Amino acid sequence: MKALVKEVKAFVAEKKIKEAQALLPKVYEILDKTAKVGIIKKNNASRKKSRIAKLIGKNSK
Repeated sequence: MKALVKEVKAFVAEKKIKEAQALLPKVYEILDKTAKVGIIKKNNASRKKSRIAKLIGKNSK
């Protein structure tokens, strides 16, 4: 989970928005799965998804 989130953040830092957007569904899937299993709380997963989407959206302009 952490590695995938870091990868998306690295793509955004390198201005590779298309690659970051391509990874977004996979990040969502992993975060939802970790929340379902109980590794992280549901709201924590939701917050992470929101922040990643906001980061990509802000830098895609």
